Amino acid sequence: MGLDADLAIERQHPLGSQIAALPLRLDRNGHLGVLMVTSRGTGRWVVPKGWTMEGHSPWRAAGIEALEEAGAEGRVASHSIGSYEYDKRLDDGTVLRCRVEVFPMLVCKLRRNWKERDERIRRWFTPKAAAQRVDEPELAALLRGLSQKPEKLPVIRDLLGSD
Repeated sequence: MGLDADLAIERQHPLGSQIAALPLRLDRNGHLGVLMVTSRGTGRWVVPKGWTMEGHSPWRAAGIEALEEAGAEGRVASHSIGSYEYDKRLDDGTVLRCRVEVFPMLVCKLRRNWKERDERIRRWFTPKAAAQRVDEPELAALLRGLSQKPEKLPVIRDLLGSD
């Protein structure tokens, strides 16, 4: 297909825009952990994500999603570390392709009670183990990149170094 045909298809099928938090922590040994939650519909492991929110920056909206979905509070970087795409099933049964901007978050506190605690499970994983559990290839690649040397990514280094 030519570029014109690809653009025509893209216009027919708009891309939804979402944000996600990538909740992180360093354990006592200095190893990076990633907090994942299960999705409400399928029980798949995902990162806390949602729609952008009017009146909030994308990173602030990502922090709100982390609090609601995982009970995680902390500092969210104002720069994305990447994005991924997935198919979102809407309430009416249709599917919308979405691009999700991922904002790293240094978790300072996990609440015992949070909005979606009865609808989700949360669990810490190594970046490699988290990558093995997600369905989205681009998100898996992003997580695998963190298992190498997360301090090489400036936004992660800045976030972890700002205690």
